[in-house]
Amino acid sequence: MKKKVVNKQFITVIVAGLLVLTFTGVGSAADTIKMGVGGAHSGDLASYGLPIVKAVKLVAEDVNAKGGILGKQVEVIAEDDVCKPEVATNTATKLVSQGVTVVVGHVCSGATKAAMDIYKDAKVVAMSGSATNPDLTQSGKYPNFFRTIASDDAQAKLEVDFALDVLKLKKIAVLHDKGDYGKGLAEFAKTFIEKSGKAQVVLFEGITPGAVDYSSVVNKVKKAGAEAIIFGGYHPEASKIVSEMRKSKMKIAFISDDGVKDETFIKVAGKYAEGVYATGPKDTSTNPLDKAVKEAYKKAYGEDVGVFSINGYAAAQALLNAIQKAGSTDYDAIVKALRTEQVDTPLGKIKFDDRGDAIGVGFSVYQVKDGKYVELKN
Repeated sequence: MKKKVVNKQFITVIVAGLLVLTFTGVGSAADTIKMGVGGAHSGDLASYGLPIVKAVKLVAEDVNAKGGILGKQVEVIAEDDVCKPEVATNTATKLVSQGVTVVVGHVCSGATKAAMDIYKDAKVVAMSGSATNPDLTQSGKYPNFFRTIASDDAQAKLEVDFALDVLKLKKIAVLHDKGDYGKGLAEFAKTFIEKSGKAQVVLFEGITPGAVDYSSVVNKVKKAGAEAIIFGGYHPEASKIVSEMRKSKMKIAFISDDGVKDETFIKVAGKYAEGVYATGPKDTSTNPLDKAVKEAYKKAYGEDVGVFSINGYAAAQALLNAIQKAGSTDYDAIVKALRTEQVDTPLGKIKFDDRGDAIGVGFSVYQVKDGKYVELKN
């Protein structure tokens, strides 16, 4: 059999070409601006995360229909973290490995903290519409983190002011789910109550997330003579606590946070949800952009927006606007643009302070009335 003579220069060219394909891929990162979306897309808290994904996709579709950003189309890549810190690190790694420039997310504060160092090392800007733990912006640890929602210290202050000044309560039990979000909010609430001099914290206790029932802690609240519970945590635990309270004829107020201000809480707690108070992002329905987004969301998905959809939509807008204003996908240029350039969103015209918090956004108190959360006006 005759040996074939192969041109070594030809082989070198072929190998080099294969390496280029390997590292850039077909439809490479240079062809699109990749926007990641990290959050709970399955599990008990998917009702928070999936509506944000849908909102971000609406932003991308709108931008792409107008020609994209910097002449490129926006590609949305969603990865699930189930709102668990131990999963979020892997989620962030996946998004970074896929070449995302920016990330909308994560949803839960604990998962967000777990992901942020990975994004920081990769020079990726992340912006959440729901992660409210103050440490994310106030500690200075995460210069690449921004958010379109106010932090838990503001939320806890609003809850305490409402309990003391509106409901005129004197004895309050403060409960939490031991997580970064729930415990952090509860600790702020406890501090604000104690500093007020108007009321007493008669019980401060953490519960175990996912427990079958919370009868023991409900009994402790009853024995402590509490006139209300302020709870830091999410709707799965809140619905069980409220149900057990009402079944045991406890009529005291239940005040919670944006982790509970969700339609799923009402569906699970049923009739026992009636009268529950929860803080959540301010109603922005008077903003024409808010109305337009809600109509577009309904038309696209056949359902109403989720509790954090508008904040997630605004986050995607702000990130893409920053890239456009910067004229670049360079990390430093995006960060500078976020802090100096305003953008019109359903939340209003916003930009971000040096810590990464959106200027001008805040919370309101809502109450379940006739099976729906209704904003209580001052």
